[in-house]
Amino acid sequence: MNPMKMMQQVQKMQADMARMQEELASRTYEASVGGGAVKAVATGDGNLQSVYLSPEVVASGDVEMLQDLIVSAVQEAVKKGRDEAQREIGKLTSGLKIPGLGL
Repeated sequence: MNPMKMMQQVQKMQADMARMQEELASRTYEASVGGGAVKAVATGDGNLQSVYLSPEVVASGDVEMLQDLIVSAVQEAVKKGRDEAQREIGKLTSGLKIPGLGL
């Protein structure tokens, strides 16, 4: 294979991956737990944007349960973003695992 052509392909793949990572970071992912009692929204790069607590779950006074629900909702929203990133980056790399992508 032509080394120059190979280098051009690698550079294109790097540019495509950088663009895809930016796009994924700007997307939001929502997760709901406890029958909708707690909802979390996170960006594709794992930043928490918002948390919704239903009045009923707050009124229950069960702080430990509420804490568990919040953690679960946040983890699920972040996982959704991470899973989509792996799928999208996998399309660009044809499933090739590339160290340092953090996926």
